[in-house]
Amino acid sequence: MAAVLPTAPPAWDYRRSTAAARILVELAAEHGVAPEDCLAGTGLTTAALADTATEIEAGQELAIARNLVATIGDLPGLGADAGLRYTIGSFGIWGFALLTCPTTRDVARLGVRYAALSFAFIRPSYEEDADEGRVVLDDSEIPRDVRAFLVERELAKLANLLPVGRGGRGGYHVETSFDGQRAAALRTRLPGVDLRTGRPRHLLALDHAILDAPLPQADPVTARALEDQCEELMERRRQRRGLAAQVRGLILARLDDPPTMDETARRLHIDPRTLRRKLDAEHTSYRELTDEVRRTIAEELITTAGISVGQVAARLGYHDAAGFTRAYKRWTGQTPGVARASSRRGA
Repeated sequence: MAAVLPTAPPAWDYRRSTAAARILVELAAEHGVAPEDCLAGTGLTTAALADTATEIEAGQELAIARNLVATIGDLPGLGADAGLRYTIGSFGIWGFALLTCPTTRDVARLGVRYAALSFAFIRPSYEEDADEGRVVLDDSEIPRDVRAFLVERELAKLANLLPVGRGGRGGYHVETSFDGQRAAALRTRLPGVDLRTGRPRHLLALDHAILDAPLPQADPVTARALEDQCEELMERRRQRRGLAAQVRGLILARLDDPPTMDETARRLHIDPRTLRRKLDAEHTSYRELTDEVRRTIAEELITTAGISVGQVAARLGYHDAAGFTRAYKRWTGQTPGVARASSRRGA
């Protein structure tokens, strides 16, 4: 029997600034969702988001998106509304590095290489033939409940920001597999963009004629310096992440369908026994991390969010409220109902 190759870690599993999370909270507020409800289960506060020095796990941003979609609904165009709020400054070094690239081809390649600095949840790749260059957006690693929302956000980001770097010139189009109401919502929000819907993949296509054309803000020396800074920033973020933090992020991203330890080990490209040994060296275990994530989120949802115990149980991957209640009592010494009543008396 052929050996099964390990699955690569999800492209989105990296630490990031709070800029994208702030945009989601602001968008939620405009739809009547209070910040504390949008942040429920993330361990974050509005004060933490406002601190430019704060870095968060991708799973925390993903949880904010899930809260937004769960509360408002998976509305066509909602993700695009989030994507249109980004400016070059939202991306920090990555955005300014793209602005100074010599050519459009350089923009595409650098953007894909350092996509970990762009808040993306897609896995991007670059391909080129005699007709065009394409930045392809693979959405297969995004949880299904927020997949359309986050792909919309990415398409809107690309379509909105590419003209900034190109000085408003054309020579590109956007393709998406969306059709129906979602495609119509995108067309409304992206007027003037050559948007081709009902296609096999999500991608940004760049005409071959523009790939080597010089860009208006090109500065090769500055571009190289900024690319070096992108590399340094990515390396610093990698070094600040212990294995336990990576595992927490993967668990947080799939609360309603928790990954097994073996599955998580495959995602991280390590043997399950190695994962167990390394977590032990960090004075924890896979079970403890799973319980830690679930307990933290359960306590926040029970005491701050206006949803039922059954709904909390479903969000955390329990088959019924009874199983969740037993786990909650094991973690905290009290039932969810008692905890909720106590928090209300103390409010």
